[in-house]
Amino acid sequence: MTPEFLLTAFIVCVTPGIGVIYTLSMTLGGGFRAGIWAALGCTLATVLHMVVALAGLAAVLLTSALLFQTVKYAGVAYLIWMAWAVLKGHGGMALTPAAPAPPLRILWRGVLLNILNPKLPLFFVAFLPQFLPASGATPAMMIELGAGFTLMTLATFVLYAALAAGGRRSLL
Repeated sequence: MTPEFLLTAFIVCVTPGIGVIYTLSMTLGGGFRAGIWAALGCTLATVLHMVVALAGLAAVLLTSALLFQTVKYAGVAYLIWMAWAVLKGHGGMALTPAAPAPPLRILWRGVLLNILNPKLPLFFVAFLPQFLPASGATPAMMIELGAGFTLMTLATFVLYAALAAGGRRSLL
């Protein structure tokens, strides 16, 4: 991995997206452990996207406008469903810590949220190849870059969770 890749991947990782928002919301609502489960779920989806990209399926997704739109609108529908669940909830954050959702539910929602994120296949198809040598690029090199990005994503999400947990403790 080159310093250029690491710097660019770091910028991509620390830029808040839907995974960071989910991790922060789970941490603020359920504490650091809930945030860790959310981070693991979102990162697991990143691994799945990397596997799909390595299999060449992400290129198919990007060349099929209908398939891309289907994934995009499925993601929108899921976000609307999550927003509806929040709106019909009790409203506002409780001043006393509540029991977090079961860890596997938090994990599964994180996976689902990032699996339906149409930007991730774009990232793996358009971004990673920029850091592969023009001649002699191997699947192992792609795996190395994808794994580096995935680990950096997990570390970033955990850092966001730790910061949110600190803020949560000072508020509650």
